[in-house]
Formats: sequence, C-alpha cells, structure tokens
Amino acid sequence: QVQLVESGGGLVQAGGSLRLSCAASELTFSTSAMAWFRQAPGKEREFVASINYSGGRTVYSDSVKGRFTISRDNVKNTVYLQMNSLKPEDTAIYYCAARSSGDIRVLGHRYDYWGQGTQVTVSS
Repeated sequence: QVQLVESGGGLVQAGGSLRLSCAASELTFSTSAMAWFRQAPGKEREFVASINYSGGRTVYSDSVKGRFTISRDNVKNTVYLQMNSLKPEDTAIYYCAARSSGDIRVLGHRYDYWGQGTQVTVSS
C-alpha cells in the first residue's frame, strides 16, 4: 500500500523559511511525478508545485513562484518543498501527492496518492 508521509510543517514568522519533506513508500518513486498542494481554512485545495519523475522539470503556481522550490531525491524516495519569504497567506495544510505517471499535472484529480498533510502557519 502506497504511503506518503509529510513532515517539516510548523509555525514561522512572516519572511521566514520552512522545508517540507514527503517520504514515499511502496511507490515506484523514480517513475512518479510528485506535487504539493495546499488547503487554507474555508478555501478549496490549490496546486502549489509539481516535479516530473526525473526532477528535470518543475511547475509552480504564480502565488509561490520565486519563493518556493520543489526538488526530489530518487534514492531517498523523498520530495521536498523549500519555502522562503513566507507570507501569512501561505498558511494552510500542505499535502504531498503522487501520480502513477511521470509527467506533471496541476489538477488534483490527476494524482493517485495523497499524504495526510502537514500544517504550515505563518504569523504576521
């Protein structure tokens, strides 16, 4: 059974940084595209960033472009989200997602597996 376990969330002041990790198990990680989504209270889930199977291509939402960086380690079966210059509007539960295919998608329903989420809170 595929498992995605996120870690690294927490409380940080505006302008600060956090690094999220998502460890995958029972997944053919090296052939799977990975992504981060987030959901703020009272809002719909939104796409944050995605990375293709090799790490050679990444896509970001306009709201995080230039501040967040997605990366992956295909030996450790882990995907990361480095978040810099955090803003209060980045406050949300962040979810890791995996596709059975290796190419990037930005729509949540294109992803087959999801983690439980990790809370990120940015104070002003």
